Amino acid sequence: MKSKQVVIFPKYQKIWDKLGENIKLARKRRNITAIQLAERAAIDRLTLRKIERGNPSVSMGAYFNVLRALNLHEDFLKLAVDDQLGKKLQDLNLLS
Repeated sequence: MKSKQVVIFPKYQKIWDKLGENIKLARKRRNITAIQLAERAAIDRLTLRKIERGNPSVSMGAYFNVLRALNLHEDFLKLAVDDQLGKKLQDLNLLS
């Protein structure tokens, strides 16, 4: 069975592009080659290239392994932590 193509609107692709760029810069700041990082993250070099280009079809697990290899895995916990809309909706339900 063929997997579905991930569709990301251009407005949101910019976020993925920035994430990939941030990961690439973090690797370069640490003076780690792409081959070394791919090995440390237990992923293929091609997968790392996709990550550094902000490809949204790469699994979150692969992104996490790269962040772990860069010692940035704690940043993963920051995703969706400040759910302002969800908190407001929850508060509205408490009032009814």
